[in-house]
Amino acid sequence: MIKKALNVILSFVFIFSMLPPNNDANARGKTEKEDSVDLWEAVRPLTTTASFLNTGAHPDDERSHLDAYLSRGKGVQTGLSLATRGKAGQNEIGDELGNGLAIIRTHELEKSSALLGVNLFILNHGFNDSIYDFGFSKSPEETLKKWGGEEAYKRLIKVIRTFKPDIVMPSFRDVDTQHGHHRAVTELTLKAFKGAADPDVFPEQLKDGLTTWQIKKLYLPSESDKTTTTQIQIGIKDPIYDMTYPQLGEKARYFHKSQGMGRDVGDGPETVNLQLVKSAVGAIPNHESGIFDSLPYNFSDYAKQLKKGGHAFKGKLNHLQKELNSILKAYPNDGKVFDLSHQTLKDVRKMKRQLAHFKPMAKETRETLLHKLDVKERQLEKASFVASRLKVNINVKDPKLTKGDATKVEITYANNGEKTIKKIKTNLLIPKEWRIEGKQKSLTLKPGEETKRVYTVKVPKNGKLYDFFAKPSIQVEINYQHKHVTSAYTLTPKKRVAVLPKVSVKADPENLVINTSEVKDSVNVKVNVHKYAEGKMRTKLSLKLPSSDWKLDHPDQTITFAKDETDKTAQFTIHPPKNIEKGKFNIKAIAKIDGIKLNTTVQNITYPHIGTDYYLYPATVEGAAFPLSYPKDLKVGYIDSGFDKVADALSDIGINITKLTEENLKSGDLSKYDTIVTGVRSYLSRDDLLKYNGRLLDYVKNGGHLVVQYNKPGDNWNPDTSAPYRLVIGHPSIEWRVTDEHAKVNILRPKSPLFNKPNQITGEDWSGWVQERGLYFPMEWDDHFKTYLSMADPGEDAFNSGILMADYGKGTYLYTNLVWYREIQNQVPGGYRIFTNLISYPLTK
Repeated sequence: MIKKALNVILSFVFIFSMLPPNNDANARGKTEKEDSVDLWEAVRPLTTTASFLNTGAHPDDERSHLDAYLSRGKGVQTGLSLATRGKAGQNEIGDELGNGLAIIRTHELEKSSALLGVNLFILNHGFNDSIYDFGFSKSPEETLKKWGGEEAYKRLIKVIRTFKPDIVMPSFRDVDTQHGHHRAVTELTLKAFKGAADPDVFPEQLKDGLTTWQIKKLYLPSESDKTTTTQIQIGIKDPIYDMTYPQLGEKARYFHKSQGMGRDVGDGPETVNLQLVKSAVGAIPNHESGIFDSLPYNFSDYAKQLKKGGHAFKGKLNHLQKELNSILKAYPNDGKVFDLSHQTLKDVRKMKRQLAHFKPMAKETRETLLHKLDVKERQLEKASFVASRLKVNINVKDPKLTKGDATKVEITYANNGEKTIKKIKTNLLIPKEWRIEGKQKSLTLKPGEETKRVYTVKVPKNGKLYDFFAKPSIQVEINYQHKHVTSAYTLTPKKRVAVLPKVSVKADPENLVINTSEVKDSVNVKVNVHKYAEGKMRTKLSLKLPSSDWKLDHPDQTITFAKDETDKTAQFTIHPPKNIEKGKFNIKAIAKIDGIKLNTTVQNITYPHIGTDYYLYPATVEGAAFPLSYPKDLKVGYIDSGFDKVADALSDIGINITKLTEENLKSGDLSKYDTIVTGVRSYLSRDDLLKYNGRLLDYVKNGGHLVVQYNKPGDNWNPDTSAPYRLVIGHPSIEWRVTDEHAKVNILRPKSPLFNKPNQITGEDWSGWVQERGLYFPMEWDDHFKTYLSMADPGEDAFNSGILMADYGKGTYLYTNLVWYREIQNQVPGGYRIFTNLISYPLTK
């Protein structure tokens, strides 16, 4: 559809240059092979009207191999609907967690989907949205309770009514061996088979312009050969990509770098086994030749199904299908594809106008055809743009803007095709309160010609700061004519355009623990300031303390930036009250510029595979006050895995922590440490730990105390040699974890120093935990190990292997799979107090 041109004001800078013809594909930044692939991907979907939606819960749940086959191999309009953005996971490429990780995984998902030509939908709509990844769940009931089942269902129904898939397939079955999030999405998808077609289900969506939609078929991955109704051979080599569809799917999965996804697969056959469980096109057969059996696959098939009221369109639909087939046959002749696309666009639009008010045809049939024609119109516009060889480069001079700021947007057009492109008109799509300086004039480009235009885009002083969930701040819609038919295509600048605060204010530390057993006289807090605004600047920094009982040396500090300076740091000395009460508190860092207070931290997230994005959040020190005791002479060596920040947290409260290097493990004097701790999943990330694990066991044998935090079975853990005695980590994981963070904990050895010294552990220490209790509980262990705790999820048998400890030689070896890192990093008092007892054992036993 052609959008109305934006109103533009004031002056417009126009630069026009006629350059010599340049048909070299490399000059456009792509090889001829890449251009050929782009054209193929644009024309391949034209010949079919079929559509398919894959549903799942998290980034990486998509069935990439099958999606690659359907989208790139068959040209089927393929969609992916996921519930969450995966914020509860771990990050294998950096230290971003939580919302920062959600941003990374969203972009990885976008890149992966784009490679496969998959339309992406995500039910999560915000960082504080109820539909989010809250960690592992064993049941769909728990998941839907936390998500808000009705809201999740409503959003899925909206996706289906928007995308209108003929076929839907959840990635997982609803069985008790599956993640509760997966099962919840499958249950919602099964329910939506009827719900999306029912006008009484969320009728407000119909008032907003959507229409009901009946999914024709719903498949599940087969449980066995007996349940299989359809087999699809997808291990086929595609000459366009010079790889099989599973290989193409894995190429897409490599974008999920934060999860370590992607693997090399061979050229061999691969069969997808599916079970048809719901059908609106007849009884479910025992066997199908393909998933599109009994479904219209193109417009000619729809023509065959038209009843008496629609006979007038039979010939038109058959003619349209012939036109679409001819475009595919014209590949790789881009000039011919360009011509045919515009003729077909004209016919599609004409048919849409005729159908819109054609009363003799049944309403459902008419709405279905109008939707299929809408899809085909968008696909034809893409085919036109790719075939035109109109290269449009968008260069935003300053993508990092501030309120009241302006930037130049330089757009270069190059006609690298063989056809003259007429009446090229550019619309800059920006937020409604922004302004563009310039007046639009159309232009015509002959083959080989280039031109450049420069616009000025202005952000108002009261403009909104960057919102990750909003659409891009600047997009460019290109309208042009060929054979008197107008087409449009929208592009987004490669660099993300964001309105950021004039300065980013970041407190250091962002988490602070006050030990009420020994309140320090003073605490230092740094405020790091990064300047995004241009030019010289002066800002006044201050801290907003929890109450008047808190005191602050030098409460206001002024820092000055020279024109080229971007980073400054100020340090504040805080005096907490001696009688501070247990509980949470926060301290706000504030910058004041020209009378305006700023309290935002900007986290810059940059990786080569996804580009740059920003996470904006309040500049606050999140604090917790609670009593904590530890031996002052305790010395701890920590083998940092990169998966947790426990060592830093313990060091911040005063415990003497040394992070051990490879050289320390190889030849250092380990005996000087009372305790050595291995970080979460260290056996995966620390090759030196594997190499020198024997030295650690010798350290224990000679009188040391080793505390090993959880590992997965596949993390290079050897059940017979990693620990001094046999210890088998539980698998499959769903059966060996306690996901209820409130699960009752029974202490099996209440007199043990582990629960009495230096901190007296009570029921209060097991309250306030986040996400879960423990995961990968050991399933088998040698009799030398003693058990200390018992816990279980509701209705399940209890695990008693959350803490295992054994004497070995003169020392002790302790293995614990409880999620201490989550609790400590979320400032849960019990996490600190119990873990401190575990590492203090050599001095308290």
